[in-house]
Amino acid sequence: MADKDNAVFNTIQQAPNLRSNLADMLTAQIESGDLKPGQRLPTEQAIMIATGVSRTIVREALAALRAKGLITTRQGLGAFVSNDPTPRSFSIIPNDLQSIDEVLRVLELRMGVEYEAAGLAALRRTQEDIDRMQDRLDALDKALEEGGYGAQEDYAFHRSILVATQNSYYGRLFDTFGNIMVPRQWARLDKMTSAERKRHAARMRREHHAIFAAIRDRDEPAARRAIRSHLSKSAARFEELRDATV
Repeated sequence: MADKDNAVFNTIQQAPNLRSNLADMLTAQIESGDLKPGQRLPTEQAIMIATGVSRTIVREALAALRAKGLITTRQGLGAFVSNDPTPRSFSIIPNDLQSIDEVLRVLELRMGVEYEAAGLAALRRTQEDIDRMQDRLDALDKALEEGGYGAQEDYAFHRSILVATQNSYYGRLFDTFGNIMVPRQWARLDKMTSAERKRHAARMRREHHAIFAAIRDRDEPAARRAIRSHLSKSAARFEELRDATV
């Protein structure tokens, strides 16, 4: 194997989510040009030795890059950087959310998108949009009152805000991710007491109703504040959960 290949792969560091870390590092090497179009990647064994991760982690990371069109495999020859490695699509899949830190990164992304969307929705929403949002909000309230996660209903409510922007690209962006944008697997409701779950449900209802009221009343600044407050509080709750499990 060339020394250059060794130098590239020696820069990969371990992290709690090894697959994502390895895939991200390889992606960065490809996008920076350190790994050039058509260049052969080191063998799985060489990557394992250089990074200290298992063969399973290496294969999962390479599969993720293959799915994004960044690398190709040739029977009996190994993996190669694609001739045109520029990613053509972006997505978040369940395996990307293997840690609370990854969930927090998704929340950062959502905050950037939904902050602007909430403001536009307040300016542009129609009565049909308000009726749709009310239906989604009622469904979310019902799910929370019944003690459920309400992830699907939560996703539907937030998507209805994006639809109300009258800019179809917002809705299409959320459709790319699906309800994984509401990472219910980390909510840990099953570990809450009955009283804690009630408080959690009440808090979620208050935050969502504040967003809805601002958009309904065409109050653009309030809509932006409400969605930012909601997502910021969600991030703070996940940070507390992360710190409590360290």
